[in-house]
Formats: sequence, structure tokens, C-alpha cells
Amino acid sequence: MQPDLLGLEITKGELRRLTGINPSNVLRRAIMENREQRLGFLMKEVRVTLLLSLIITGLIYALIILPTIGSAIGLGIVLLIVVSLAVVIGRWLWRRFTYSKTLINLLNEVDRYHAVIQAVDYLDQLAASDNSASNINDRETAIAALQFTREDIVRALKIERLLRDNKKLLADNQELFDNNLDNLQALQVSSQTSEYAQTLNQSLQIDLDVQSQIRKLQQSLR
Repeated sequence: MQPDLLGLEITKGELRRLTGINPSNVLRRAIMENREQRLGFLMKEVRVTLLLSLIITGLIYALIILPTIGSAIGLGIVLLIVVSLAVVIGRWLWRRFTYSKTLINLLNEVDRYHAVIQAVDYLDQLAASDNSASNINDRETAIAALQFTREDIVRALKIERLLRDNKKLLADNQELFDNNLDNLQALQVSSQTSEYAQTLNQSLQIDLDVQSQIRKLQQSLR
């Protein structure tokens, strides 16, 4: 991947800093569609659920059941099943209230954005294998579009976190509501019909969806 594309990626570390959460813990479309990531996520959930269930069951059994009833293996097994179900439901509710729908949607847009970067990288590899110098202008336009889209995604993530942590701070950060839609549309008008230009259209669509999420956040302030 060329350096200008690498610099456009939004790393996991940057996402963690922008959102205040570990993006790997948020179940979203890209994870469900990727078999390896989906399996890894589910295995992690199973390990956490099993560990919490064993700890809680052990404490209840040792501190309540043994002193009052004595050894009761059957009751212990039933307790483990009940606690496991409670942990699963509890973690589901925790995720629902911790990770807002808007945050999940924005992370989905981040995944789509990275898919466009991968598409540009693929086109770069094709151009390199053909020793072609054509469509250079369209590539530069696609890179500019990605930069504009990146800026708007970062703004949206900052707005979402401010609303989650401290709504009053938004009054001092009104510049976050600026966007690059006009710039992207101007690039679209000037672009040609190459495959690089198609990635520009994808960037524009992502930005439109990001702005839709920002409007929903603005409505929540009223």
C-alpha cells in the first residue's frame, strides 16, 4: 500500500482515542460478515461469559448454599445454568446501553471507508502491474475525496463522544458541525469515468451517510 493511503487509515488506536471504547468490542456489520472476525468475537464472548459465570456461581455456592444446605451438586449445576443465562442477558443489555446505535452506525461507516481504501490500493496494484501512468489525476482526486471523508468521519466520532460524555462541551466546538460535502461534490463533478472515479462516488455516499448520523445527533440536542 502506498504511503498516502496508509496515512488515510483510521487505526484502532485512533478509534479508541476518538470514541473512548475498544472498537473490537462493538459487534457490527463488518465483524458479522467476516468469518474469522465473527468467530473470534464469539469465542471471546464465550470465554468472558464462562469466566464470569464460574466466578459468580462459585461465590454463591460457597457463601450461601454450602453454609445453609450443604453439598448440593445438582443445585450447583442448575445455578451455573441460571447464572450463565443471566450473564448473557446482562452483557447484551450492557452493550445496548453502552454502545449507541449512532456509534455502531459510525463504526460501520469507518469499515466502509477502509474498504474504499482497499479498493484504491487494489487499483494501484493493477496500474503498477500494467506499468500504466494513466488515470493519475483521477487517483489524486480519489485520494482527496478520502481525505475529506476521513475528516468528516473524525468530526462525527468526536461529536458522538461529546454528546455521550459532556453535551455542554459542544457549545465550544461548533466547528465540528462543518463538513466537506461541497468539496466532495465538486470533486465528483470534475472526475472522469475511470475506476478511481467510482471510489470517489463511494466516498461521497459514505460522507452523506455520516452527515445523516450527525443530523440525528443534532436532533437529540433539542
